[in-house]
Amino acid sequence: MTESPSIRPYRREDRPALDDVCVRTAHIGGDSRPHYRDPAVFPATFAAPYAHLEPELAFVLDDGAGRAVGYVVGTADTARFARAFRTEWLPLVADRHPEPSGPPRTPDEEIAWLLHHPERMVLPELAAWPAHLHIDLLPEWQGRGHGRRLMRTFLAALRDGGVPSVHLVMVRANTPARAFYDRMGFEEIAAPLDDSVVCLGRSTGDLDRL
Repeated sequence: MTESPSIRPYRREDRPALDDVCVRTAHIGGDSRPHYRDPAVFPATFAAPYAHLEPELAFVLDDGAGRAVGYVVGTADTARFARAFRTEWLPLVADRHPEPSGPPRTPDEEIAWLLHHPERMVLPELAAWPAHLHIDLLPEWQGRGHGRRLMRTFLAALRDGGVPSVHLVMVRANTPARAFYDRMGFEEIAAPLDDSVVCLGRSTGDLDRL
């Protein structure tokens, strides 16, 4: 019998589904496959390293039949994560997604550049928001309260671990995502980023309002 959808901790066998959700939501909230030669660069950069390095902060939306159809992943300490990303994660994926030899010239190379420069995540302006996150759900599972439950689960885990605040970086063009984050209590943070993206942050307290 199929059970109701639920939030649960990430399991190693969720990795293919985690990658699939990331690929299908990576292009301004939509499917990246028509736009990238090898869209696997997205989960290699924005999803899998978190599940690999900090699985205790990885949670999935289970469809009730065991399949992950959404996730939230992140880190409690961005500076520590960036160091582990370079030393422990990058060697596992660098061969498939090599660093561009010069300035990125294709969409794939733009993401590969991000993959090979984890230190980009560490900005003095974000020191007051030491944690950061990524959250994605398949389109058919959006708008039903599951994202809110995922977010609350993640924020509660940070709070219980003594982490006071969290940030995220999103593409400005993804207006539905921005509306979601606004409802979740995130506010814009001034940070020296590309004009195409914006940084948002919030505390891990006051979760009863979510």
